[in-house]
Amino acid sequence: MKRREFMTWVGIGGLASYLPVALAACSPQKTQSQSTANSVDSEGYQSIGTLEQLTEKGELLSKELAMGSVLVIQKPDNPQEIIAVNPTCPHAGCSVNWKADQKAFLCPCHDSKFAADGQLLEGPAEEPLKRYQAKLEGQTILVKAE
Repeated sequence: MKRREFMTWVGIGGLASYLPVALAACSPQKTQSQSTANSVDSEGYQSIGTLEQLTEKGELLSKELAMGSVLVIQKPDNPQEIIAVNPTCPHAGCSVNWKADQKAFLCPCHDSKFAADGQLLEGPAEEPLKRYQAKLEGQTILVKAE
C-alpha cells in the first residue's frame, strides 16, 4: 500500500468514526416536557403541559402532537375551564395569536378574528378554528381530537 492510499484510508476512517458524534450533537434534544407531550393515554388524549404552565404563560402551544398543532387557553369567563383549538387559520394557514385583552384569537395575516371557543367572529376566514377536546387530570392538561 502506498503512503497516499494509507493516508486516504486513515482520513476516511477518522471521518466515519466522528460522524455519529456529529449527528447526535446536531439533532434536536427532547426535553422531558416534550417527551411527556407525545404520550397518548388509552382514550386518545395527549398531555401538552400543566395548569401551572398555562396560568404562567397565558397559553400553551404544542406543534408536536399527532393531531397537529394545538393552542390551549383558559376560558376567559371561567379560568377553571380550558379550551383547545388548532391555531391554523382556515383562511390562509397562518397561525393565530391569542389576545387575552380582546378575548379572541387574531390572525396576523388577514385580520380574521375568532372567539375564545374558536367560532368565527370576523372574516375573511369563512370557517371556525378546529376545536379539540380538552380536560384536566390533576394538574395535567390533556387534549384529544374531536
